[in-house]
Amino acid sequence: MTRVFSRNTVSYMKTPERLSVALHVLLHMAERPEQPMTSEEMAACVGTNPVVIRRSFAGLREAGVVSSVKGHGGGWRLARAPDQVSLAEIQQALGERMVPLAAKHDAPQCLIVRAVVDVLDEAMREAEQVLDRRLATLTLADLAAHAQRLHGRRHMKIGGSGHAS
Repeated sequence: MTRVFSRNTVSYMKTPERLSVALHVLLHMAERPEQPMTSEEMAACVGTNPVVIRRSFAGLREAGVVSSVKGHGGGWRLARAPDQVSLAEIQQALGERMVPLAAKHDAPQCLIVRAVVDVLDEAMREAEQVLDRRLATLTLADLAAHAQRLHGRRHMKIGGSGHAS
């Protein structure tokens, strides 16, 4: 949904693509912590190219969220337990906001428009701070538990029937 206020456009969007892909794959990894996943397997889970996975997961590796091993039997796995990885960390490692609240505007000449833009921008910054504090308290384990509740079963099946991507 996009809302427009005079010259100020504020977008309320779904989770950004890279972040959505990463969260999806990280939840699969959480379900099989001892088995590394190749970039190809991860890409197949989300219908993207393995290069997209490798680029996205490089930042997660640098942040200590995932680790990788090259060669036969190698792949990616969580570097820490799912309850030790916050959504704020993932957001920061990928350089994408969980919920983008971006204000785009021209430099308004009208003082009234400028006042509106300034107030809205300040409100957006405050909202982002509140969201960031909340994301710091939510973990991959929280997401996995919620997904399990939604699916009405104890363990999510990777690639199994009834899997919701």
